[in-house]
Amino acid sequence: MKRPESIDLDALRTFVVGIDLGNFTLAANQLCRSTSAVSAQLKKLEQQCGVKLLSKSGRNLRLTESGELLLSYGKKMLSINDEALQAIQQQTIHGAVSIGLQEDFSERLLPNLLGRIARSFPNIQIYAQCGRNNTLKEESLHNKIDFALCWENPLEMNQERLITEVPQHWIASPSFDLSSYLSSGKPLPLILLEAPCIIRDAAIKTLDQENIPWKIAVSGGSLSGIWGAVNAGLGITVRADLGIPNSLAVIHHELPKLPTIGLSLLESSLKKEKSQILIKELLLDELQRYIFQFSIR
Repeated sequence: MKRPESIDLDALRTFVVGIDLGNFTLAANQLCRSTSAVSAQLKKLEQQCGVKLLSKSGRNLRLTESGELLLSYGKKMLSINDEALQAIQQQTIHGAVSIGLQEDFSERLLPNLLGRIARSFPNIQIYAQCGRNNTLKEESLHNKIDFALCWENPLEMNQERLITEVPQHWIASPSFDLSSYLSSGKPLPLILLEAPCIIRDAAIKTLDQENIPWKIAVSGGSLSGIWGAVNAGLGITVRADLGIPNSLAVIHHELPKLPTIGLSLLESSLKKEKSQILIKELLLDELQRYIFQFSIR
C-alpha cells in the first residue's frame, strides 16, 4: 500500500510567511533561516505537491493557480496546527494566581476575565477578590496577592505602573433635583465611600475650591451601597468613568469639572511563575477591551 504524502508544515509556513511579506528574504529573517534554507524548503514544498507554486514575473515571484490554492489551505492548516499546539501546552500549565479588583470591575470585567482564563488555562486556579483601594494596596505591598487593580492620583503615582487615566464624573439619579440645591445655596448632599478614599477626597476638594457648600448624606463601605443610595435619590456621588450603572445619569455642566484618576496595576515583588505571567497578559488584554467599550459610548 502506498504511503500517503504529507505536506511539511515548516516548509508550508515559510511559503505562507514569504507570500504575506511579499519577500522571501524578509521571510528568512523573520523565521531565522538562511535564504538558501528558504529556497530549499520552497523546492521541497513543490516536490511534495507535484506542481509549480511560484513563477517568475521579471525580478519578482508570483503565485500560480496551484500556489493560490495552497496559500488558502496553508493558512488554515497552520492556524489549526498552532491552535492545537497552544491547547496542548496550556494543559500542562498549572498554578494559582490571586487578583484584587475594585468593585467597579466586579459586574462586567471580572466575569469576562474569569471566563477567558477558564477556557484558555483550565488548570490554573484563580483567587479573585473585590475590595477597597487601600486594602488592595496593602495586600499587594505585603505580597498577599499577585496583582491588584488600584485607583491612584496620576500626579503622585509611579508612571511605570500606570495603565490609563480616566475621567471622574458627578453622578445622580435622573430624578434628583440638583438645580434646587445650587439655586438655594443649600449644602449639596454627597454619597461617598468612607475615608480614606481618593475619589471622596477629589469630590470634596473640587467643591471647596469652587466654594460650593456640601454635606455627607451617606457614607458607605461598599460601592453597591453607594449605588443604592444614589438610585434612591438621596444625593449625588463621584465615580470614575467605568462601570457606572445604566440607571444613573452623569452630570455634565452644573458642577465643576473633576480631575482624572489613574488606574494602575500593582504586582507582588515575588518572582513570577509562568502561570502568573500568562494571567497578567490576559488581565491587561481584557482590561483594555473593557476600557475601549466605555470610550466609544
